[in-house]
Amino acid sequence: MIARPMRFDYYLGRAVFGTVLLTWAVLVGLDVVMAFSGEFKDVGKGGYTLGHAAAWVLYTVPRRAYTMFPTAAVIGALLGLGQMAATSELTALRALGLSRKRLSVSVAIALSLLTAMMAISAETLGPWAEQRADNIRVSARYGYGLSQIRYNSLWAREGDTFLNAKTGEEQLQDNGGTRLILHDVRLYKVDEAGDVTSITHADTVEHDSTQGWTLKNARRDVIGERSVTREVIAQEKWDSKLDAGALATGISKPRNLSVGDLRNSIEYRERNGLDARDFEDVYWSRWFYPINVLALCLAAVPFAFGSLRSGGMGKRLFLGMLFALGFWLLQLFFGRMAGALKFDYRIAYALPPIVMLVVSGLLFRRKSG
Repeated sequence: MIARPMRFDYYLGRAVFGTVLLTWAVLVGLDVVMAFSGEFKDVGKGGYTLGHAAAWVLYTVPRRAYTMFPTAAVIGALLGLGQMAATSELTALRALGLSRKRLSVSVAIALSLLTAMMAISAETLGPWAEQRADNIRVSARYGYGLSQIRYNSLWAREGDTFLNAKTGEEQLQDNGGTRLILHDVRLYKVDEAGDVTSITHADTVEHDSTQGWTLKNARRDVIGERSVTREVIAQEKWDSKLDAGALATGISKPRNLSVGDLRNSIEYRERNGLDARDFEDVYWSRWFYPINVLALCLAAVPFAFGSLRSGGMGKRLFLGMLFALGFWLLQLFFGRMAGALKFDYRIAYALPPIVMLVVSGLLFRRKSG
């Protein structure tokens, strides 16, 4: 390892930094354009206008940048090194006695700065922007006042009733529809003076297209002037016109939460016997994100050095896309296997970078010199 960056580190890092940023901008730009065009079908529903669609897309840019960065890093690094190979700059650096491994460290230093920026964005700007985007879409399309607080909690209002749900999810039904299930729900009913007249606490509140809303395992406290009476309800129909689609949109998805909130959501679900694997999936993917990016780029770097004598920019671009797609498919495969076979997600996210680093080591040995 090096104690401090050398001059050639800055030079090589600047070349790679520039091509990665350019590639990144192109990929994110294409994704934004496709997302914006996909929103046209929803314009005119409720109060959803073209301005709301544009605002929603802009707020989702941090998430899209985070998702696109690994692919942009691979393609950009290969293009940057390819340009230096075409002008014989890499050959000159090799002639100075710098090994391919040492030059790869310079590339890793440059990419680690952008990777750190993405990791910070995923914990700060990303969740905030996603919540703003969801609120814009829900309030415009459905007209409900929804708000989200920590631990994936949801607030909604219908007339004189306020709903608070700690967490929730959608489930597919056999008939092709969806069922919305809210957990740890409290319904507060207030009078015209703003006083709470009853509080209903239900373990679950379910909604489907045929039966509507149903309260399960509920306790209702009716507050009188000088007394409070409790009613225990095993199951009860809830006559409400709250739109299940609006509430489902208002529930924070695991990918939109910070690592801290994901950890709290996992602990909450484990304490209450709920399935937390979707949250564990996203939680561990965040921790392995920097490792995955650097491992993917280091595994692809030998192909850039192997292109010094043959092949052009098209070949390097193809190899970059092939490596990025292959790594994504490998990671997706292990993630799905972890969910299906219920083994530790840490193993699922550690295996792909290990495979890529082994491939990188073998390629370096074959292309030694």
